[in-house]
Amino acid sequence: MQSTKKDPTPSASAMPDISHYDISHYKVMPKRHYRRFIAAALIVLAIGGLLRAFANGNIEWQFVGQFLTSQAILWGLWNTVLMSILAMALGVVLGVIFAVMRMSKNPVLRYTASGYIWFFRGTPVILQLLLWFNLALVFPTIGIPGLFEARTVDVMTPFAAALLGLGINQGAYTAEVVRAGLLSVDNGQYEAAKSIGMTRIRSLRRIVLPQAMRVIIPPIGNEFISMIKMTSLASVILYSEILHNAQNIYYANARVMELLIVAGIWYIVVVTVLSIGQSRLERHFARGSRDSA
Repeated sequence: MQSTKKDPTPSASAMPDISHYDISHYKVMPKRHYRRFIAAALIVLAIGGLLRAFANGNIEWQFVGQFLTSQAILWGLWNTVLMSILAMALGVVLGVIFAVMRMSKNPVLRYTASGYIWFFRGTPVILQLLLWFNLALVFPTIGIPGLFEARTVDVMTPFAAALLGLGINQGAYTAEVVRAGLLSVDNGQYEAAKSIGMTRIRSLRRIVLPQAMRVIIPPIGNEFISMIKMTSLASVILYSEILHNAQNIYYANARVMELLIVAGIWYIVVVTVLSIGQSRLERHFARGSRDSA
């Protein structure tokens, strides 16, 4: 004898007909988000208290406007942007080279790249800047003996030390970004390039790297924004970037907070402009990724 199992889901005919009920007199009440209101009120109070503290503090705001466009500050701003561009360019070149070396089958190249990344990511940037700036204590002269030699103290200027310190350190981080981009490309692309007789270097340059750029470009843009702020560390080796020039001014007139606010305003302006460019760049490459999908 077969037993029949009753279907727990009622059929459409068994469902009650509520179409004849009039629900127009019912009022729909929106959900109250009291926690959001409380959080917003606390944030507004905190911001208001902070603004009031700065407004009523011992700050002469006319000096902020006066030094905002002073020649020394604008020159420091130019040096900051210039150093960021050059150090980032050096970091990208080194990052590509050492990323390829780390993915090499040659153990010498692979371990050399791993050691470079390990060392420069493991030590503070300010320490590296000081080491480059004081390199003359270890190597009094640099060059090729018998052909060209120069005093290290003359070569390792604040500009050169800042460029080497920031650029080589950035290369260690960029190498990992580039390696992640290369790993994102399907291994079949390497095999296809090999099947048509391409060398590994040529396949990287012509096939793999162009495809990896959609993964590499957005984090590189973020690193460039970080580099703008990282150049402030070069003030310890007397490089004339915006913070160093602001310090020189407030050492003379004792307007410490005013000059720090001026430097902060310019950092925010530059970073904001670059952030807008980064967002557009990310949307461009994301659109390309969606189109290919």
